[in-house]
Amino acid sequence: MSGAPELFARLSREPDFTADELLAADATDELLLATAADEIRGAESGELVVIGDRHGALALGAIELLGARGVRVFQDPLLGELALRANAARLGTGASESGGTEFRSHPLDAALLRDARCVLVQLPRGLDALAEIAWSIARWARPDVRVFAGGRVKHMTRAMNEVLGQYFDDVTAGLGWRKSRVLAARGPRPAGDAPFPRWGGDPDLDFRLAAFGATFGGPTLDHGSRLLLKDLESAAPAARRIVDLGCGNGVLATAVARSRPDARVIATDQSAAAVAATTRTAEAAGVLQSAGGTDVGTAGVHVMRADALAGVPDGWAELILLNPPFHTGATVHAGVAHRLISACARALAPGGELRLVFNSHLQYRGLVERVIGPTRQIARDRTFTVLAATRP
Repeated sequence: MSGAPELFARLSREPDFTADELLAADATDELLLATAADEIRGAESGELVVIGDRHGALALGAIELLGARGVRVFQDPLLGELALRANAARLGTGASESGGTEFRSHPLDAALLRDARCVLVQLPRGLDALAEIAWSIARWARPDVRVFAGGRVKHMTRAMNEVLGQYFDDVTAGLGWRKSRVLAARGPRPAGDAPFPRWGGDPDLDFRLAAFGATFGGPTLDHGSRLLLKDLESAAPAARRIVDLGCGNGVLATAVARSRPDARVIATDQSAAAVAATTRTAEAAGVLQSAGGTDVGTAGVHVMRADALAGVPDGWAELILLNPPFHTGATVHAGVAHRLISACARALAPGGELRLVFNSHLQYRGLVERVIGPTRQIARDRTFTVLAATRP
């Protein structure tokens, strides 16, 4: 698409994790803009919605190259929102601390999609996430809405067509271009009841788990968290200021809050789906204290959406629980976990403990010892390792 390569070259991933092999935009962004160009140009202000824009290439491309105005945007990761704002400022697209004059960030709800005529979607990794997006569009957008969902061919499956087909009468696949492809959908069907949150249980838990479409692990107890929970009582047993970093569906935060009723537990994640799921899990288990706030003066679970430990004061945590991701988007990269582990050093109190579970082949122990302090192995099986590190 004319002008896209030059525009994309000016974009950055910051403050998201950066590496030479990770780009702020790719061929899918360009193909989506080119495929939907006529619809974008024909949309009135506020009629274009962008979902899953990783670092702003779609929203800013639509504004700068195709004249879109009043673009509404939903990005599950907070770092995506922050990168969009930073890139808008870099391009001079009227960005401010609260968003841009030509775009506005929203949750995945009616305010995002009401009266939408054209929706651009970067296809998510999981089918549940796609189902929640498709249901939301069908529920709130205009009857004549056009949906353009793109991804890298190697990450796309026939099941994605089928998920879209549950919510739209007509789903077609475009031609591949530079290893990307766009699915087009129209004719939203009656959406029915909301499919999320979904709930699940586990014999090792005395509470249920909630999950939204993009919540890591869904409403289940993942294997790494199960291994960490087996010896949770030994994790800094006197600790009453606790953080669940990357809280996912809230299993760790809720478990530790139930076992230590006088503890103040901060559950933090950059994912909107994780924050929503943890809030529901903790609330159903009777340990939710607050959602979205920063006042952690009372016992219970306090849920916040934040970049790493941005919402945690220096030296506050006596115990941090961490089951880190090992991918950024669809790309496997250990640097994401390295960033979170490094953030723990600032937030831990002297004598505080980091209790960490990870895929054993990733060999994080050296890093943990360097940035946190003395480290010991708590558990290990064929797949995962649990470490405990103490800040001097």
